Amino acid sequence: MDAARASKIADRIQQIVAELLKRRIKDPRLGFVTVTDARITPDLSDATVFYTVFGSEAERADSAAALESAKGLIRSEVGRQTGLRHTPTLTFTHDPLPDSARHLDDLLAEARARDAEIARRAENAQYAGEADPYRKPDEDGEDDESEENADEPSGRAGHSAP
Repeated sequence: MDAARASKIADRIQQIVAELLKRRIKDPRLGFVTVTDARITPDLSDATVFYTVFGSEAERADSAAALESAKGLIRSEVGRQTGLRHTPTLTFTHDPLPDSARHLDDLLAEARARDAEIARRAENAQYAGEADPYRKPDEDGEDDESEENADEPSGRAGHSAP
């Protein structure tokens, strides 16, 4: 079995399951479910369908129970529409990716707010000492003689190599 065919079948399973949930499965426990992905083993024997549920933890649990009870109907429809000799077993798995992405978005928003607060506090801030505490060579005049000898490779002015 090549990976391209397995990928196409997984995409088709995702479409079939999404359509069934939208049109034919009328379980009142089924909340606002979105099918996010489907993956199938290379031998086409097992398929995992990933989904998310908009709502609370209780709504997520109710939707999981509804999917489990509708698994037989969904599997038979997958077998009929894909035309596979052996219909794969289906496993429904809650997809944590959108929740993780939402959490990361919240953390990034918090970091932006903190950065803005620091920038706001820094607007009227003044240096404790001089604005630029580092000495510049041409300001002091101390580095003038070291600049004169900088062109000599041995560091000895006026002497040539033997």
